[in-house]
Amino acid sequence: MRGPNGRLLQLEAGAYRAGIATVGAGLQSLTYNGLDIVLPFDMVEIPPAYAGKTLAPWPNRVAGGAYRFDGAEHQLPVNETATGSALHGLALWNDWAILTAGDTTVVLGHTLHGQPGYPFQLELEATFDLQADTGLTYSLTALNAGCSAAPYGASSHPFLTAGPGSIDESTLQFAPASILLVDEKAVPVALEPVAGTRWDYATARTIGSDTIDHAFTGFPAGPWQVTLENPGAGLSTTLRSTTDCAPWVQVYSGELRGRLGLAVEPMSCPPNAFNTLQDLVILQPGEQHLLRYFLSASFLA
Repeated sequence: MRGPNGRLLQLEAGAYRAGIATVGAGLQSLTYNGLDIVLPFDMVEIPPAYAGKTLAPWPNRVAGGAYRFDGAEHQLPVNETATGSALHGLALWNDWAILTAGDTTVVLGHTLHGQPGYPFQLELEATFDLQADTGLTYSLTALNAGCSAAPYGASSHPFLTAGPGSIDESTLQFAPASILLVDEKAVPVALEPVAGTRWDYATARTIGSDTIDHAFTGFPAGPWQVTLENPGAGLSTTLRSTTDCAPWVQVYSGELRGRLGLAVEPMSCPPNAFNTLQDLVILQPGEQHLLRYFLSASFLA
């Protein structure tokens, strides 16, 4: 029998172990010296709160599921009734094909065929590469295999942790310049400075009871990182990306998962980019896009 997450492929390198689910090209688990640095999900259950999923051809929300592209109106399926939005793309519930399955590397592929609301064809390829000295490298490549330009965005949805327990006792550090504020339907309304607000984690501080569910941007050019440290477990977990791959990151304090993990989602574009066009990728036929991030851990000194 097969559960809702397809096959589980396991990787091992040094102190790291990872589980990759074929449905949704999902990061099912990641441990360092036996401690979770990604909050795992059960292979026999639907992953809660989109845990680990690959998000394409858009991350986050399209308001009302409606957008206009190249002179045509499109209506996507609305799958978040509370906000009336189309959430997290179209590839997350499909069983991706196994292209490579080795001890340290898994490559999964999926053809996203044109459909009502998104009449474009993409070839998607997700690579999970685990190395003893660098941890996990995740790469998502999208190729426009169709005959017309296609709007595109991407992300991935790991819940970071640094060993057992609530994130409330952990410290968080990341340094974007701006936060995207949203209305009651999670539609972006304003880009505001982060400095001096309750979302300012440029200097590492304890999360406590803070709630976060926002997109952030304005990192200095080049690499950026989000670091979660758990003094009780003596562990630090870091997700790194670059502004050319992911100029945005969604951070969510994980209430739907009991605040046992912090969702850190590198994004190529912000929420509702299909309507605002902000940082939206327009893939011409034959063009490719790459999203990449790195996940690693170390013990605190």
